[in-house]
Amino acid sequence: MSGKISFFKSVENYVDKAASYTDIPKGLVEQIKACNLVLQIRFPVRVNGDFEVIEAYRVQHSHHRLPTKGGIRYAESVDQDEVMALAALMTYKCALVDVPFGGAKGGIKINPSNYTVEQLQNITRRYTTELIKKNFIGPGIDVPAPDYGTGPREMAWILDTYQAFRHGEIDSIGCVTGKPVTQNGIRGRAEATGRGVFYGLREAVSYGDDMKKLGLTPGIAGKTMVVQGLGNVGSNTALISQLEGDVKIIGVAEREGSIYDPNGIDIEKLLAFRKETGSIVGYPGSKHIGDASAALELECDILVPAALENQITAENAARIKAKIIAEAANGPVSADADPILLKKGIVIIPDFYINAGGVTVSYFEWLKNLSHHRFGRLENRFHHNQFEGLVSKIEEMTGKTVGDRERDFLTRGGTEIELVNSGLEDTMITAYQQIRETMRQHPDIHDVRTAAFVCSLKKIASDYISMGIFP
Repeated sequence: MSGKISFFKSVENYVDKAASYTDIPKGLVEQIKACNLVLQIRFPVRVNGDFEVIEAYRVQHSHHRLPTKGGIRYAESVDQDEVMALAALMTYKCALVDVPFGGAKGGIKINPSNYTVEQLQNITRRYTTELIKKNFIGPGIDVPAPDYGTGPREMAWILDTYQAFRHGEIDSIGCVTGKPVTQNGIRGRAEATGRGVFYGLREAVSYGDDMKKLGLTPGIAGKTMVVQGLGNVGSNTALISQLEGDVKIIGVAEREGSIYDPNGIDIEKLLAFRKETGSIVGYPGSKHIGDASAALELECDILVPAALENQITAENAARIKAKIIAEAANGPVSADADPILLKKGIVIIPDFYINAGGVTVSYFEWLKNLSHHRFGRLENRFHHNQFEGLVSKIEEMTGKTVGDRERDFLTRGGTEIELVNSGLEDTMITAYQQIRETMRQHPDIHDVRTAAFVCSLKKIASDYISMGIFP
């Protein structure tokens, strides 16, 4: 076969490579790889007095666990192969971080900037209606979420449309995640993917032996980082890495170009500058170094491509100078670039691990919706009173008084955002430890992506076997 392989085929190839390190039967591997349901939709909407036919998709990749879960993206690049590939990655992502969903994905082939808010709402509601009619959405069936080009607003439209059709369904609010907090969403969901990238990176660079191979010291503080894309994921990754990890952001890329400052770029100020001027180019103290791909070739410790897929290809892979690539976007490193980067000794932390923060906190939101109460509501005051009594007893026994600030810190219960971030942190740390353990068990596996796929495949295969489908 000549020419470039498809996105979905490249995912299948990664799975085949990982499967060779397991004893999973070939037939079961083929079942795991296959997309179970593919919905291709065409529907008309009225735009500027005329009708326009909209192309859209929803793919449920795996039903080994239900519901299926995955975002909906609005982009002109959307096609069936892309949605199938992203749905497959969701399956492996959920398994890797122990989120009990099958993988799914949706997409509408539009550029949102070409439509008014009213037109976007009509498109979203019509798409949702099609999903309802085909039984492709529901809290126990398939639960969408935001993705590229969508956000809490679109999720609120989806929820409202679903409830109009499923009036009285007690768990209807769990039909979609990423909703506004005021409409049964969860605090921490908006920044969850970026925060997950930070937690995953912090864990990955904490191992002295691994960092020594890269010529780096353990710990994330002081590491240099380049970020491509200042959307939800890229901006939150950069902000949190800078504020909580003391990372130095030396390069940033957006559609209007790339900027560089070896002394570090204040991301909070850069975001304000771009909001005011419409561009990152011209930010005080920075140097404009080229188009949106130029920053990818900067020398740095950590490169975070957080835009779209296929940003690092066979064409530019040899020029990448980062020591670690964290695939915050889905598929930013093409299949033909992967071996080139690995040969250069670059560690690639794969997308379906490092950007799993979004689906992890979506899972928390889904649990919150099904339980019909927010996290911490039942236990916060109990814990506060319990800790207050403990501190008072210590004061009585020691004769010393605890200051108001310290008392507040020691006695308060966890808020929803604190509990969500704690759960996300634990999820990302545990998953990376499992990946490292897999590499320890398989000394012939030399890349993180293959080890992560092995972890996922073993978990999914175990589910199928326990279901009795495969002996």
